[in-house]
Amino acid sequence: MFNKLKEQQKPDYILLIILSLLLIAGIVMVFSSSYIWSEYKFNDAFYYLKRQALFAGAGIAAMIFFMFIPYYTWKKYAKMILFICFILLLLVLIPGVGMVRGGAQSWIGIGAFSIQPSEFMKLGLIIFLASLLSEYQKYITSLKKGFLPCLLLIFTAFGLIMLQPDLGTGMVLVLTCMIMLFVAGAKLSHFFGLAGIGVIGFIGLIASAPYRINRITAFLNPWEDPLGHGFQIIQSLYAIGPGGLMGLGLGNSLQKYFYLPEPQTDFIFAIIGEELGFIGGAMIIILFFLLLWRGIKISLEAPDLFSRLLVVGISSMLALQAMINISVVIGLIPVTGITLPFLSYGGSSLTLTLCSVGILLNISKYSKSMESK
Repeated sequence: MFNKLKEQQKPDYILLIILSLLLIAGIVMVFSSSYIWSEYKFNDAFYYLKRQALFAGAGIAAMIFFMFIPYYTWKKYAKMILFICFILLLLVLIPGVGMVRGGAQSWIGIGAFSIQPSEFMKLGLIIFLASLLSEYQKYITSLKKGFLPCLLLIFTAFGLIMLQPDLGTGMVLVLTCMIMLFVAGAKLSHFFGLAGIGVIGFIGLIASAPYRINRITAFLNPWEDPLGHGFQIIQSLYAIGPGGLMGLGLGNSLQKYFYLPEPQTDFIFAIIGEELGFIGGAMIIILFFLLLWRGIKISLEAPDLFSRLLVVGISSMLALQAMINISVVIGLIPVTGITLPFLSYGGSSLTLTLCSVGILLNISKYSKSMESK
């Protein structure tokens, strides 16, 4: 089948424009939000800017490389990719191998160079699940033969990520996979049953770790502990509030002066709201909506079920991660510790995200029409 696919010469240029705007905004805002902290910590105001530009350059190169790899190649190596991702998730849990940052043992690396295996798992599981569902779609309506085996795989990966622990990444992974199962044709009744079990399990996860309970109480009333668990969200709201409609102006944030901890990462959207106001924040949200729209369009025009599910998984992952990050920053949900795609400072996160977009761009080069060789 794959050798009959007709490849177009041009990728989705609108998606490329959206991506370029997000990347440019990210580099500018990483510098604007970090130069005070960077000067203090490293005696170099451009420390984070230089590294983010390097990550972006490496990510763009990887994206271009992935854009020229025929998407069906990933189906051939889906099992190997998933196996490597599971090995990395196990390695990160070994004391002395995994690196602890921010209370989570989520990184593997040497010195300044490190990778986050959970980021690889998100993409690896999407590829494998798209392959599995495209091959055995007829079983997805069966609870025992289709739905439960998929759930076992998904929650095994989720469990390993939670051992780090990293609830934010785990949530994105599970929700993304649920969307893929739904698009593949899983029964709604199975999701309703899963929802009940999920609520009980989520309550159990919260109750099992005191810091998660503290995050819930801080979400409900952050001013009860303004210098402790409520500190981040209070400082985030203090950043967004004064921004008003037009913002204080690029570079004029006050909260980055050691009030909002490391604002170039998870809370970069707060600095966007403070410096660029409601208009700047709305423009970023619109760009993510446009990104999701292009993903939906590409999936509708995808030539086969594997490519369609692959696009759905990647697009859902990016949209969910953006939605969760922004919701945390504006106080709609408890703090989860997850980056804003393309904008937050980070190496493996940005690079893997751009690789994912490279796969989308490759699929966009194919049409539903097929022709014989």
